[in-house]
Amino acid sequence: MTFSVSGRCARTGMFGIAVSSSSPCVAARCAHARAGVGAVATQNITDPTLGRRGLDLMQSGLSAAEALEKITADAPHIAYRQLALIDSRGQSAGYSGDKTLGLHAVAKGTDVIAAGNLLAVTAVPQAMVAAFEASAADDLGDRLIAAMQAGLDAGGEEGTVHSAGMLLVDKVEWPVADLRLDWHETDPIGSLAELWHLWKPQMRDYITRALDPGTAPTYGVPGDL
Repeated sequence: MTFSVSGRCARTGMFGIAVSSSSPCVAARCAHARAGVGAVATQNITDPTLGRRGLDLMQSGLSAAEALEKITADAPHIAYRQLALIDSRGQSAGYSGDKTLGLHAVAKGTDVIAAGNLLAVTAVPQAMVAAFEASAADDLGDRLIAAMQAGLDAGGEEGTVHSAGMLLVDKVEWPVADLRLDWHETDPIGSLAELWHLWKPQMRDYITRALDPGTAPTYGVPGDL
């Protein structure tokens, strides 16, 4: 009941993941990323602990494929899980257990991996990868949004999607973007795009406010002198 795209920006080293589902609050469960390490999508019958474990394994020096091999070797109920990992070198690995729901697929490309289950058509992840690769000159957030829209245009999930989110990490310990539509009746991916376009021009200012507030720009709110 989910489709996602996880990517790396080769120019900046940023990582990000975007995800959508017919169920509520999908990003809270499925999207995991760590600056300098990589990103993990854990979906289908979701076990969020596998996201953290995948990141820990990659941070220890394992590649995405090696981390996935460790997880699938001993994680409980692994047949119910669908996983997509991308590491600091842009290498990726995906897994769909025997009990993955409905039509499902994983597609990989340069610095990107997409995965989905309960899909309208199995071509959805490949359409997402193609859109990500076609926008290599753009910011990572823009590329992830473009990939999500391409997945939706290719058929998306078999049911109507109702939640979406995007997580970006870059050089600091906290996410530089953690955007979510936890429930939307009609167009969570379109609304996620609008939220990203609102946040994108302010994102770096908020990082500066955390690291060196004396040099940060003013806040632009009533009462701010």
